[in-house]
Amino acid sequence: MSLATAAERALPTPSDAILLEDSTRLVYRQHSAALIGQFLGVLAVTMAFWQHAPHPILLGWTGSFTLLWALRFVNLLSYERAVLQNRVDPGPWYRRWKIGAILSAALWGVVPVLLYRHGGHFERLVVMLAVYSYAIGSVPYMAAHTRLFIGCMAMYFVPMITITAIYDAQGLQIAGVWGLMCLCVLTLGHAFRNMFGEMVGLRMHTQELAHKLRGEMKAAEAAQRDAEAANRAKTQFFAAASHDLRQPLHALGLFAEALRNRSKDVEVAHLVNSINSSVDALEGLFSELLDITKIDTGGVDIEPEHFAMRDLFTRIQLHFEPIAFEKGLMLSFHGEQHHCYADPLVVERILRNLVSNAIRYTEDGGVLVSCRKRGDQLCLQVWDTGIGIADKEQGRIFEEFYQTQSNRPLQPHHRKGLGLGLAIVKRLADLMSAPLTLRSRVGRGTVFTLMLPIGRAPRMQPVSNAPKPSLGVTLDRRHIVVVEDELAVLEGLQVLLKGWGATVSAFDSVAAVSAWAEGFDPDTTPRPDLLMVDYRLPNQRTGIEAIKVLRDIFGPALPAILVTGSTMTQHEEEARQHQFHVLLKPVVPTKLRAMIAFKLGLR
Repeated sequence: MSLATAAERALPTPSDAILLEDSTRLVYRQHSAALIGQFLGVLAVTMAFWQHAPHPILLGWTGSFTLLWALRFVNLLSYERAVLQNRVDPGPWYRRWKIGAILSAALWGVVPVLLYRHGGHFERLVVMLAVYSYAIGSVPYMAAHTRLFIGCMAMYFVPMITITAIYDAQGLQIAGVWGLMCLCVLTLGHAFRNMFGEMVGLRMHTQELAHKLRGEMKAAEAAQRDAEAANRAKTQFFAAASHDLRQPLHALGLFAEALRNRSKDVEVAHLVNSINSSVDALEGLFSELLDITKIDTGGVDIEPEHFAMRDLFTRIQLHFEPIAFEKGLMLSFHGEQHHCYADPLVVERILRNLVSNAIRYTEDGGVLVSCRKRGDQLCLQVWDTGIGIADKEQGRIFEEFYQTQSNRPLQPHHRKGLGLGLAIVKRLADLMSAPLTLRSRVGRGTVFTLMLPIGRAPRMQPVSNAPKPSLGVTLDRRHIVVVEDELAVLEGLQVLLKGWGATVSAFDSVAAVSAWAEGFDPDTTPRPDLLMVDYRLPNQRTGIEAIKVLRDIFGPALPAILVTGSTMTQHEEEARQHQFHVLLKPVVPTKLRAMIAFKLGLR
């Protein structure tokens, strides 16, 4: 069996309804051209026999054909109007066309009977050509319906064969030729019917494939929706779990620092340091997991803008200077006068991960964050004098869960983490289409390079020197208002802040702090110097509302810090709009103290 035969057998057999629908569309598509041909044929026969045939016979035939032609033309216009109105029922329309085609074939079949003997060779040739032309012209749209096709061919050819055999001098020869011509037309019709059936079968096969494809696309879309829902559920689970776990960790860090302040025992101080280090490591794990989840689920949108590197460096320095200080490292920044055109939040997240990584793997020397022009781009680099990365590992350093190996034993703080920091950096850089490269030598250090577009300076840009936080600053005679609904965190903050010398007013809701502020008496209570609030508060209210309430009473310049365990809410825009800083729970006490010193302007 040939491939072509196998392919034909594989095609579905067209049903009568499909054949009817396609036949109806086909015949009416060609109907206008057929009517024009009929009109011209009638005109040619009438003119050819006008001087030879009796006028009553000729005019009767011409008038009958004209009436039929007009009715078929009106039917064509009605069909086209129905198509425009999308109300086509193939059955009635095909029957109307079929009746018109049968009547037209009958009128052409009667022409030889009425006119053949009245004309000469030219007139008879006109009749022969007209009849044969309409016979063979009807093949494409009649052959699909066998009985109609054979009936019309009989009306075209039988009268012509009979009349030529009777009236022509060479009647039998001409009749035989007409018989052969009839056989050719019937053979052609049979071939066309088979071709039409295959065409309809192919269309049905295409429709079946399209239907299957639509089903598969729907299944794929449903699977994609399920995957997206699963990703969202995973992200929400991480966020909820992170928020609930950050609260007790935050309280743990606060109580541990308060314990250190009250005890002068060296061993207690060592234990507190270990607790704070563990809390900080857990905070890093939560942040890495949530960052990688957000990127994977498309939760990071790139919104480039022009911004000053000075502001970015100030925030990075504020966050990491206490950590570098604890390790005895120098944290330096150069090139803060430049401006960049990129998403400042994404660039900051990249820098935070790189600086955190650099401090973690550096024991002596320091970390340098530099920015300089290189051609038409800005070259942002993070240098360190740490343990370095071996050549064989540099190709894998940006993979998820991969942590660098070393010939010497790593310290505990080197091993902490999931190995996601540099994977996050790489993905964020790719989102911005910013080239990221590294150079490193084992035992000498590492430099990461990020290339970004150069930006322009805003028209009005305040110039200020960022105050450097002092870890030994006292909060004596400073009044801090705390709004926190977690009892353990609230107690831990009170103990810690009072241990640093501050006066603390603590509240667990927006309503409580609002009532206190409205009844505030400056003669008995000092004005607040700083507001420290949690984000999620009872009764679906937020710490931002608490900030607004207190600033309405004590003035818009009241410094505020928002401390939250929720990482799914984007607070950066709100922080810029309402002029407050955000700390993510759990907050290591050194970071909290550095932030307080910065907000109070203490040196």
